[in-house]
Amino acid sequence: MKHVLSSMLIAGSLLLGSSVVPVAFAQGVAAPDAKQGEQLYTNGDLSRGILSCVSCHGDAGNSTISANPKLAGHAHEYTIKQLMDFTRVEGKDPARRGLNGADAIMTPFATAMTAEDRANVAYYLAQQTLDLELAATATNEATMELGQKIWRGGLPDRNVPACAACHAANGAGIPGQFPRLAGQFPSYISDQLKLFRNGDRANSPMMFDIADRMSDKDIAAVSDYAAGLR
Repeated sequence: MKHVLSSMLIAGSLLLGSSVVPVAFAQGVAAPDAKQGEQLYTNGDLSRGILSCVSCHGDAGNSTISANPKLAGHAHEYTIKQLMDFTRVEGKDPARRGLNGADAIMTPFATAMTAEDRANVAYYLAQQTLDLELAATATNEATMELGQKIWRGGLPDRNVPACAACHAANGAGIPGQFPRLAGQFPSYISDQLKLFRNGDRANSPMMFDIADRMSDKDIAAVSDYAAGLR
């Protein structure tokens, strides 16, 4: 069943992790260029309908707008995949959609990007550092115990695994596989879990299964707890 979310849900929806050149680039494909990535991130390319990433995701990927995720320091492989999942290909719906199946705000920009653009921007962001002074924190003391319980031990009675198993005990994630959630906006984490649960974000069957077994209370608690991890 669909669950009603905010109409201004996704304004970016990426997340990433390391700065090592991907294996694919070592196999005959041109290596990514961080300087070109920075230029596109900072200035965009209006001739192709690509707005500057910095306008939503902040300087060096340190977003200050809760609807737009922090991207600094995430793995380039993960970022590339998310950009591809936003992309509309041959009339097919993107794997990452907004509320009620509408195109996410990222879809037209990601669709206009070339493979080289995605690689360059992702590589640039992978080299940036999360600004701890701007990082989100946990703010709801009343739900801290529940959030910690779900993060560390999951909800065994509902087959919800511990979040730490994939996203690490400190929320740093696993580069190239699972995104860092520590310091991410709690409202953004919550929104993504609800999109997974709704099926509007359909780029991870595993996360759909997990979120589908979680209540709004569970999601709110673990999202707030994850934001405070370091």
